[in-house]
Amino acid sequence: MRIPFIAALLCCTSLLASACASDARWVELAGERYRVEVAVDDEARARGLMFRDVLAEGHGMLFIHDREERLAYWMKNTRIPLDILYFDASLRLVSQQRSVPPCSAGDRCPPYPSRGPALYVLELNAGEARRLGLEDGAVLELGPGITAPVR
Repeated sequence: MRIPFIAALLCCTSLLASACASDARWVELAGERYRVEVAVDDEARARGLMFRDVLAEGHGMLFIHDREERLAYWMKNTRIPLDILYFDASLRLVSQQRSVPPCSAGDRCPPYPSRGPALYVLELNAGEARRLGLEDGAVLELGPGITAPVR
């Protein structure tokens, strides 16, 4: 009696793991797909990738703002170098800050502003923008689990 129960439990666990894996959020940029964490509220956007020692290859963080405007990000308490990519409401790349270094200077960390209004910000490991040959105007594709803000 115990073996069928364990087998059923393992089967359910396997199905749940498959369902979770297929529910992963992703974006696509220049033909490359990145699994992303999504930050949509002030708290998550403020925390970002702080205090992390690594960002896995093929992963990133997507920040979605409430309105399109000029933005500036900083690297306060960020331990890994990043590319900071700014996209407008049409999902077109409007500004890039490449290979931004980590900063442990707290509130003295410098800002890295966008050159134009942006609604989305994608942070990837430093060097990804160069590797992809990104130019302003590149289009970001949002996976099905990511929704644009209601305007």
